[in-house]
Amino acid sequence: MKGNGTTSQLKLVWKYFKRNRLAIGGLAIIIVIFFVAGTAPLLAPYDPGKTEVSLKLKPPSLKHFLGTDQLGRDVFSRMLYGSRISLSVGFVAVGISIFIGVLVGAIAGYYGRWVDSLLMRLVDVMFCFPTFFLILTVVALLGPSIFNIMVVIGLTSWMGTARFVRAEFLSLRERDFVQAARALGVNDRRIIFRHILPNALAPVFVTATLDVATAILVEAGLSFLGFGVQPPAPSWGNILTEGRTYIFDAWWLTVFPGLAILLTVLSFNLVGEGLRDSLDPRLRGRR
Repeated sequence: MKGNGTTSQLKLVWKYFKRNRLAIGGLAIIIVIFFVAGTAPLLAPYDPGKTEVSLKLKPPSLKHFLGTDQLGRDVFSRMLYGSRISLSVGFVAVGISIFIGVLVGAIAGYYGRWVDSLLMRLVDVMFCFPTFFLILTVVALLGPSIFNIMVVIGLTSWMGTARFVRAEFLSLRERDFVQAARALGVNDRRIIFRHILPNALAPVFVTATLDVATAILVEAGLSFLGFGVQPPAPSWGNILTEGRTYIFDAWWLTVFPGLAILLTVLSFNLVGEGLRDSLDPRLRGRR
């Protein structure tokens, strides 16, 4: 019966989600980006790191779909491989932030009192720091690498998730099914993770979707400033950075990676908004 209830709920969410054309369009673009990232070695016509100075700064053509850069590397191939790095950073960073946020929010919301006060003050302190500049400082100290970027973004972006989960736990911990579990002697860990948490995950899915877009944007910003993914590894941010010098001579070096970042971030935001409207009964009537 529990499985049937879950299936019915998912069908209901999908019913309202598919009415949102912008969200469906965003989802379609995300699927295409995932396909491109997963099949980059098959789709890329050239080695993304292969240089050929005689072909430098060639405009888009049938041979080089998105032109070449200042070292004669194929921009199309580098963009394909760059999508893998951008998506990896986005999802790993958000995975870290969601794990920390859910854990902190669940403990704060379930136990309340001094535990809640202590953890929420920690959240307030974290919110006081300008997130991007904090990430920039930490990456500058630790050194730019994909691993460091993933971890730092994850460790500095969990606060919103913690607040959402805490609010859900404060509401759910007094419900009858939780009281019944306590009366049966079920331990706190099982109540938190088996009884309450599954019912508190709806806002987490929305937050995670929006946070992926933010993480991709942060990675692109760090790479653009020279603190992100380091050459010769391609990422949309460092392709954009390399094209900055040739913005008037080779427009394709800035336009195509800029459009890729724009479309990816916009798509995740549209899907996040669609999920929010579909999961919240109060917003379903607007569609």
